[in-house]
Amino acid sequence: MSLHEYARKRRFDQTPEPRGDGQVARHWPIFVVQLHHASSRHYDFRLEADGVLKSWAVPKGPSLRPGEKRLAVEVEDHPLDYATFEGDIPKGHYGAGHVDVFDHGHWACEGDPLAAIAAGKLDFVLSGDKLGGAWKLVRTQMKGRQKQWLLIKRDDAFAADAEADDLVDGAASKPGVPARSKARAKAARPGKAAPRAASKRGADVRRRALALEGARDAPYPAGFAAQLCTLRAQPPAGEDWLHEIKWDGYRLLADLVDGQVRLRSRNGLDWNATFPEVVEAVRALPVDDARLDGELVVIDEQGRSDFAALQRSIEGTSKAPLRYLVFDLPGVAGVDISRAPLAKRKALLKTLIGPKPGLIAYSEHVVGHGQEVFAASGKAGLEGIVSKRADAPYVGQRSGTWIKTKHEQSDEFAIVGYTPPKGARTGFGSLLLARPQDGALQYVGRVGTGFDDATLTALLKTLKPLHTDKAAVALPAHVPFNARSVHWVRPQLVAEVAYRGWGKEGLLRQAAFLRLREDKSMVDIKQDAAAPEQAVTITHPERVVYPADGITKGQVADYYRRIAPLLLPELAGRPLSLLRCPDGAGGQCFFQKHHAAALGPGVHAIPLRQKSGKEDYLYVEDVEGVLALVQMNTLELHPWGSTVAAPERPDRLVFDLDPGPGVSWAATKDAAREVRENLRQAGLESLVRLSGGKGLHVVVPITPGPDWDTAKAFCEAFANAMAQHRPTLYIATMSKAKREGRIFIDWLRNGRGNTSVCSWSLRAREHATVAVPLRWEDLGRITSPGQFTLDKALQRAARLKADPWADIGKIRQSLPKG
Repeated sequence: MSLHEYARKRRFDQTPEPRGDGQVARHWPIFVVQLHHASSRHYDFRLEADGVLKSWAVPKGPSLRPGEKRLAVEVEDHPLDYATFEGDIPKGHYGAGHVDVFDHGHWACEGDPLAAIAAGKLDFVLSGDKLGGAWKLVRTQMKGRQKQWLLIKRDDAFAADAEADDLVDGAASKPGVPARSKARAKAARPGKAAPRAASKRGADVRRRALALEGARDAPYPAGFAAQLCTLRAQPPAGEDWLHEIKWDGYRLLADLVDGQVRLRSRNGLDWNATFPEVVEAVRALPVDDARLDGELVVIDEQGRSDFAALQRSIEGTSKAPLRYLVFDLPGVAGVDISRAPLAKRKALLKTLIGPKPGLIAYSEHVVGHGQEVFAASGKAGLEGIVSKRADAPYVGQRSGTWIKTKHEQSDEFAIVGYTPPKGARTGFGSLLLARPQDGALQYVGRVGTGFDDATLTALLKTLKPLHTDKAAVALPAHVPFNARSVHWVRPQLVAEVAYRGWGKEGLLRQAAFLRLREDKSMVDIKQDAAAPEQAVTITHPERVVYPADGITKGQVADYYRRIAPLLLPELAGRPLSLLRCPDGAGGQCFFQKHHAAALGPGVHAIPLRQKSGKEDYLYVEDVEGVLALVQMNTLELHPWGSTVAAPERPDRLVFDLDPGPGVSWAATKDAAREVRENLRQAGLESLVRLSGGKGLHVVVPITPGPDWDTAKAFCEAFANAMAQHRPTLYIATMSKAKREGRIFIDWLRNGRGNTSVCSWSLRAREHATVAVPLRWEDLGRITSPGQFTLDKALQRAARLKADPWADIGKIRQSLPKG
């Protein structure tokens, strides 16, 4: 790179041309074509490379006819800020005459553009307003003072029977000279935004949006926060989960407001200038208002997203096309649909994008079969999957309704320093890594593998401006390198690293560098590091809440934190009633069903109709919400038999078998089996759970459809039928006077707003018993209703190879008619 020749030919105190002082680093190489009315009218064709604009003078201008050769004379390099120059160069100066920008945009080639230029053959792709598709520059053997090249359009969908002069606007013509033809190229331009579709489709999108359950006739806020995933080792089971490919790219949020587009990264970086094609594609949607959430990727020939290819494409060293895979639509056509079920939002999103994928494409999913989808993604060489509850709303925070499952353990860390290279290695030896903990950075080890020579060179170039004498972390007393040799850097860069677990000293094992995450900042990893269990402070963890067992509030919090992967599938996204015990299990306890701000940000409100009007009930989405409830002295969790997405449509029925005095545990188990058999005769499968009290719960999953009155009527009729058939064993009324020797089949749990305790919830009993879900075949081995206390429940959970209710979501059944 040299601008010496450019500066030598100009007197900047007399010409308006830029000196080249204000160059700004760009993500994606630009190109510009300027129409220059000098002594000889010509076009200046310029490509950004190595920090300058490599330039050619094209006398007749580019031709869009495939194979037609146009002479291009190589001239001196120009500064990057010349790309926006328009105006008059005074007479008597080099290049005197009027300059207009004819076209501008981005360009890319395969490999190193400087090497291709040096070799005399440059194949590249343009993405501009007038010029697009594949082109090539070929150096000729013609003698001359300057190097002679040929500029040639390749045969593709961007080719047309036209040339640059046909595309010149009148404003770009030299004053006093008639404008050439303004005819546009006849061929359509794939990859560029099509004109806005007719308003008929936009009106249909709005109509469908307003019809969704939970929709509000008001725009979803622009600048919305992204919903984030919770990482788990295994995907959730059940038909109420959607499973998508975990795309390996850059998270991209789009706000379309009154026809204007703003693209944002997850941490708020403005990406309009970086991805102008995406801006135009979003603007071309058949609506003037939309909020999109998706991933910007490059797809390889096997259909996989390739992060390295994406980075090369952005750098301009790859011609691979970008694709914006959109997976959510919290708002569209002036309608807030964030509270509508995800499956309904995605169906509308697919309608909005249309059937043919282009630069914008719809991210497909599979319903249910989580384990199979995860296994298939591994065989296909994919990073993993993202599982999402089909009935969940869109929430701009981390949520248990979006679950990320990866085949390889990886995470993101701050780079705080590097060691010098050894032997024949160049650049550096290893990167020192850290992560936020307790408000400070903690050293987690180093990574010295996963780099090629180009990465070592590029990373070192990026790290050097961040040098500092102040160490961001304290190193352990004994590290396997000379601590005084470390080059410390300010913690601003984020590295993604694969590793095989943690060593006993809290350091990464077998770490390998994957990539530099230029789309993420320290703010992101601080948010990610604030895992749900660290986001809620448990005050007075030493206070005993189960006096008979000596169990403290801190132990209760730890229990719910550890059991969360099994607890949340039956709890998250459902209205809740809480049993709060400020004085512990032996003191005064009370139920709470309404939301209160004091519960904290992890506990959400849902307005539900009551006779007195709408009231805010509460629900949680993740372990952060559960721990917030524990902080407020909650011991028991009682979810509704419906979700917040469809609160008036139950999907769980519960028969609570409550044995009266004189009923043995064996008789109670036999009663549960009889309930199961009678349900089967009605065409319904069921599951069984220890209530954590005296009895058992028989739980019936159903497809949402009937209302609460219908569900309650069925349960009442079923319980009455069993009581009438065997009146000496069963009773279907609450009368305590008639309980002796009988089992109360409690069907009242199935009314609107009535609840039963959740699987894996603690009970506020003398001992810290747990409501534990069972397989039917396990029931015979259970010796008492209180067999599982807190510690034993954790032991059972650790021994489980799979959730005993993993298939509950796969059961699709409806109440019998009549």
